[in-house]
Amino acid sequence: MKKIGFIGLGIMGESMCANILKKRDEKVIVFDIKEEKIKRLVQLGAIAASSAKEVGEKADVIISMVPKSEHVKAVGQELLPVLSANKIWIDMSTIKPAVSKELAAKVRETGAVMIDAPVVKSKSAAIDGTLGIYVGGDKKSYQKIEDILLCMGQDIIYLGDNGAGLVMKICHNMLVGQIQNAVNEMITLANKANIEIDDFITAISYGGGQNFYLDTKGKNIKQQDFTTAFSIKNMSKDVSIAKDLIEEFNLTLPGTEIVHTIYQEAMEANYGKEDFSATIKVVQNRN
Repeated sequence: MKKIGFIGLGIMGESMCANILKKRDEKVIVFDIKEEKIKRLVQLGAIAASSAKEVGEKADVIISMVPKSEHVKAVGQELLPVLSANKIWIDMSTIKPAVSKELAAKVRETGAVMIDAPVVKSKSAAIDGTLGIYVGGDKKSYQKIEDILLCMGQDIIYLGDNGAGLVMKICHNMLVGQIQNAVNEMITLANKANIEIDDFITAISYGGGQNFYLDTKGKNIKQQDFTTAFSIKNMSKDVSIAKDLIEEFNLTLPGTEIVHTIYQEAMEANYGKEDFSATIKVVQNRN
């Protein structure tokens, strides 16, 4: 039986870890920099750890879900001295692919394996255990831990070597950002022409413009309800990673530049903590 550890119990990690506790017999060793988050999981049956290093020492499979590249690097600094053969580190954070690949190489030197497995969808899917998961890394190691991933997500795709899961996650979120911006712009245009948003949503559903973003966020946009399911701050990070990847591959993809500018303006307007659907305010403010 595998001993499982979980590092990072934030808006997504808490529910992801809770699903592992509900669906598996093993105890899960947990750590977060905020003590109250650890206590909530302990109430569900987890075992508290005092550090990421302790999680790495005690667990065979270590899962991390933290905000940024620098946080994954910090986790790595604690884990690397205690990793050894037969241990697998699954990083489910959304970070720069290059950072993940560099860490994976260092992990291999210890005899352990690192896999990137970022997720798509938001908090409600984390609660329901229906996340989408994109996997990059050693395929045989992935097959060993697929059962654990299935506790958190229902749609899992293996995409190739280390970093591939992260590249796909960035492509996904960048596509969402471009769809989102098109929705924002066309709602603004329709509004200027005195078309009600409810009519706009219904009319779009009749044709090829129908999309998941409008279907799920249309009501919130109408009500100006930007309660955070996925923050502008987090999406802005992903958009910036996409911009860096495009520059790395020397591509010309102007849609990315437009979305990057929108998110820069949203951050400058202090919308960072609001739901990413609040980017419509940037488009409306421009007009």
